[in-house]
Amino acid sequence: MRTVHIVFNAHIDPVWLWPWTAGVDEALNTCYTMCNTLDRHPDIIFTRGEAWVYEQVRLHDPALFKRIKAHIRAGRWSVVGGWWIQPDCNLPGAENMARQIQIGRDWFKQHLGLFPKIGYNVDSFGHTAALPDILAAHGQPNYVMMRPMAHETKLPANIFKWRGHPGGKIVNTFRISHGYATIFPPNLEWVEGSLSPLPNKVNHTMCFLGVGDHGGGPNEAMIEWVRANKDAIPGARMEFSSPERFFRALQPELKHLPLVTGELQMHAIGCYTGHRPVKLGVRRAENMLALAQRAVAKAAPADRRAAAPVLADAWRSLCFNSFHDTLGGSCTPSAARAADDQLAGVKAAAEVVLSEAFRKKAHALPADRRQRIVLANYSGGKFSDFIEHEPWLEWTHWKPDWCLLNERNQLVPHQIIEPETLMPDTMRLVFPATIAAGKFHTFRIARNTSGKLAKLTGAAPDFSLAVNAGGQGSLTPVAGTVCPLPELKLIEEKSDTWSHGLDRFAGPQLDHAHWSAPVQVEQGPVRAAWRMDGTIGSSRICADWRRYLGQDFFELRLRVTWHEHHKLLRLSWSPGAAIASRDDGISGGGLTRASDGRELPLRDRSLLLLEGGARAGIVAPEIFALSGDASAAHLTLLRSCPFAHHDPKILPEKLEHYAWVDQGEHVFTFRYFPAGKVTAKELDRQALLLQQRPAVADLTRGMPYRPYKDDPAWPS
Repeated sequence: MRTVHIVFNAHIDPVWLWPWTAGVDEALNTCYTMCNTLDRHPDIIFTRGEAWVYEQVRLHDPALFKRIKAHIRAGRWSVVGGWWIQPDCNLPGAENMARQIQIGRDWFKQHLGLFPKIGYNVDSFGHTAALPDILAAHGQPNYVMMRPMAHETKLPANIFKWRGHPGGKIVNTFRISHGYATIFPPNLEWVEGSLSPLPNKVNHTMCFLGVGDHGGGPNEAMIEWVRANKDAIPGARMEFSSPERFFRALQPELKHLPLVTGELQMHAIGCYTGHRPVKLGVRRAENMLALAQRAVAKAAPADRRAAAPVLADAWRSLCFNSFHDTLGGSCTPSAARAADDQLAGVKAAAEVVLSEAFRKKAHALPADRRQRIVLANYSGGKFSDFIEHEPWLEWTHWKPDWCLLNERNQLVPHQIIEPETLMPDTMRLVFPATIAAGKFHTFRIARNTSGKLAKLTGAAPDFSLAVNAGGQGSLTPVAGTVCPLPELKLIEEKSDTWSHGLDRFAGPQLDHAHWSAPVQVEQGPVRAAWRMDGTIGSSRICADWRRYLGQDFFELRLRVTWHEHHKLLRLSWSPGAAIASRDDGISGGGLTRASDGRELPLRDRSLLLLEGGARAGIVAPEIFALSGDASAAHLTLLRSCPFAHHDPKILPEKLEHYAWVDQGEHVFTFRYFPAGKVTAKELDRQALLLQQRPAVADLTRGMPYRPYKDDPAWPS
């Protein structure tokens, strides 16, 4: 006899086709309704996850929260998940995912005295291979998910052992067969769907019932239907249950579960290319919080105590806005704007904490008669890269005999480059810096009276750029490997916001980049740069290609003013040899993937493993999805669809009044490593260099006087 564990639940999206404030209302409404339902039916169990939902009840309705606690103690209300929210399970970094669990665990232990051992993300759009190790590390050996569903990814059964990598931790995983919510009355076919993909010799499964997505839970008719049909399926019996009871019953049968290794993809490929601001906001907030935390860790105890609640609030807000419909860009325009605002607050709060911790130490340095640029590296690893900075020089131009000195009074190579402003007397420096983790380094502005030149280490940055009318071309250094020029392509893309039913964007190419003739805008000892501007479709583009002293990568800073509808912007790179496979960045590491055309989530970088043994690499921390084939890697930069358009809704002919995703200006930074010996470790290092930059302060403390403009005696 097989047992179908009927799990009554109410899926609550706190943000989706409504603002987060409506999510608060639904959390309160659903919990109130379910407490009353449990009071009327002493034989049923209700299942509910996410600490955020419980926190709304605790804050807004303490009496209702007491009722929930009583039902939990009685075994009538099952707590699952234990995370702060149900996040996207591909794009957040490892620390973000860990914080989701830690914040939820701390909340549940403090307010309910428990922490569930069942992870629960039934609506997330796919699952990173990093997740089993994260779950296991936080004491959750069991997991419930639904996406990708059976028509999207074939699995050996709906109950299986899952590990992300060979030799990695294993979690017992259940995939919901039809859905977590029943918007129509239940039927036997719905229940039977949970039985058909059972592994041999496994006699327990779960069937989820309850109104959703906007809350509700089981209604009276649904409860009575289960009672009336509990023995209606031959060889099976339905019983009111919960995920906790299911996994307990499954224990003797675990040895019969098949093993699945790798990531679980894909449900909604469009959610990794829609609404770029929220994705950038989460990524940048993660990095800013990491810097702030390391800076505070070295601060005085009183400063650590003062910063702790600020950082805790910031992490809660970041985790909330990592929710799958928020980070996936599948919510309404107004909900997306609210998320952008909240993430801006997270970054601002972290920046204040970082600034205070850094500047208390920077301004406590001994006085110096020279103007200084002070850097602090809070990245957690050695920083060795190039700094751009605009020191304030009292309206004075940098003179030819001025120099930078390091802490050993050695000349530092530097170069004057274009400033951010269009003011007549501002300037910007670029110079190399190497700073150990957690350390400060000071550069002094001085006059070079010795006549000596700064020592230059490594190949000169000079290179040439050639491009033809079709957008193809090459980057040729004075010394080193030629790099094929990546190509911008405009692709027709008419799927809905989620891109339901697709595993790749295969629309026809509509246009390519139309570039002006390249112009060299920088040529110096530290950096060379060429600039091209142009158009693609109805959008404007500007590309700065750069190469640095002693480095073997080419850096692209691409500015796009995007004005497309139902189109996709792709940056395709053919590294010069066939691509056998890729090692793509994912949360907390890398994953080997076939370059088979599928669109997949990306974090930070991709290592291209080429036929013949060479390797090429792309560092792209501001890109969130890519595809590829044997000839090229395709980075998906932008995709223009209406917000929250779901098939089969037929769009009107004109939607000029409606909000389209990602219109306006976007800036991207990439580093390309031509075919050679680059490693995944080096690409990860480069991605960190781009995202966790040193803190910078200008110090004039100790200077004998502040000069007038163009004072000939300054600097001494």
